[in-house]
Amino acid sequence: MFDHEVTDVFFDLDHTLWDFEKNSALTFAKILVDNKVSVDLNGFLEVYAPINLQMWALYRENAISKSELRYQRLKKTFDTLHVSVSDEVINRLAHDYILHLSSFTHLLPNTVETLEYLFPKYRLHIITNGFQEVQTKKLRGSGIHHYFQKIIDSEMAGVKKPHPHIFQMALEMASVDPKNSLMIGDNMEADILGAKALGMQALHYNFHGDDNHEVCTMIHDLIEIKNIL
Repeated sequence: MFDHEVTDVFFDLDHTLWDFEKNSALTFAKILVDNKVSVDLNGFLEVYAPINLQMWALYRENAISKSELRYQRLKKTFDTLHVSVSDEVINRLAHDYILHLSSFTHLLPNTVETLEYLFPKYRLHIITNGFQEVQTKKLRGSGIHHYFQKIIDSEMAGVKKPHPHIFQMALEMASVDPKNSLMIGDNMEADILGAKALGMQALHYNFHGDDNHEVCTMIHDLIEIKNIL
């Protein structure tokens, strides 16, 4: 399955282990009510999800700042829905979203079972573009922090996946050769191509229903890892 023996497995966090969609929806259900924003939650989420992905793509490319990401994804959603919300409320929602997001702890199916299987056999790590202030809370709150030896985030690295420096930093922190490392993530550009550019092996968790490809092995459920490693 892999060209070299795998000793270290690096996971992305959001959309790979931590159920971002469910936890984000629960967060919005709370903060929209708390801030008295009258909008249909399902309609809001349907518009917000693709806009959020677009904003994250710009953030990865350093085209927008963290504060712009947090503001614009909400502003663009309300504008698309033709719902008038003041900048004051948008900024408060942006603050409350980060404040409460990590308090919801749903994991994607078979996350714990997969980590339990891998933990005795491999050194496990996290490489995430998420914000440092939030990601550790997510890991601790969902009860999976103890599985990971090293947690590398984009704020710590000063760059975001797929920039080679964040992968290089992760490899150096874990003291492992890239050829003995496996990156598992949902994002083709950030996780898969970014890791492979450094000589790491990769496994694509196809959370988003991407088209089939020959770049690396693809899985649709984390439990499939037990048949691979």
